[in-house]
Amino acid sequence: MSVAVSPAWLKNRLEQHLANTVVVDTRFQLSDEDAGRKAYLEGHIPHAVYLDLNKDMSAKPAKHGGNHPLPDMDMFTAKIANIGIDHDTTVVIYDQQNDMFAARLWWLLHYAGHDHVYLLDGGFDAWVEQGYDITTEVPKLERADFAPQYREHEAVDIEEVKEKLANGSATLIDSRAKNRYLGKTEPMYAKAGHIPGAKHFFWKDVFDKDGKWKDAGELEAHFGSLGKDEEIIVSCGSGVSACPNILALKTAGFRNVKLYPGSFSDWISYEKNEVETAEE
Repeated sequence: MSVAVSPAWLKNRLEQHLANTVVVDTRFQLSDEDAGRKAYLEGHIPHAVYLDLNKDMSAKPAKHGGNHPLPDMDMFTAKIANIGIDHDTTVVIYDQQNDMFAARLWWLLHYAGHDHVYLLDGGFDAWVEQGYDITTEVPKLERADFAPQYREHEAVDIEEVKEKLANGSATLIDSRAKNRYLGKTEPMYAKAGHIPGAKHFFWKDVFDKDGKWKDAGELEAHFGSLGKDEEIIVSCGSGVSACPNILALKTAGFRNVKLYPGSFSDWISYEKNEVETAEE
């Protein structure tokens, strides 16, 4: 399974099959939640519509559930129908480069049962580098019908994480940077470290030295310490940067891969939960 497509592929698709293609801009900055929408309005790939991490791809955080809980899925699927997506639509998602926000939308659409979702390899920057046109025109899209077919088994809550860590029936991985995993730095949360038992796989390591997606063979080698028959639960800080790792694992041939949406920010919202700072 490979979901990365080139700027040339997308350009040709837009020229030939626009009626059955929806392009989505997901640029976002955790440090400035308005930056992505501003960037979109200043210039985007022709025919692209904008979806926002906080407003469209997440629910508002509460006491528990993490900093970016999954959105209300009825509202989410209504939104994607409103921008013209049905089960036959080819969806191409892009970020500024190959970032975590495009992968988050890929995962949400996959979770809702959509099978024709792709990521623009290299994102908006790669499109611009090819000299292709950008626009400030906001497209008018016709509403489609989207009946979700949820893959509910591909998301787990904290109780399932605890149970499977206790009985050893799943492997948990943490997708954050190594220093955050080890508790040496923590810019966002009150506690530092990782969920006890979690193995470290930094999400940016699924890209090559040029920032492009590694191919299936390279990703298979990258995750070589994991068994393809085992259940893999992927976490991060709040269920966003876990998504590139999920996509990479699936590309490498892993089938039983699940997201813990609440991730570390949900785990530490329960005072009694311990954290670890030594490498597993």
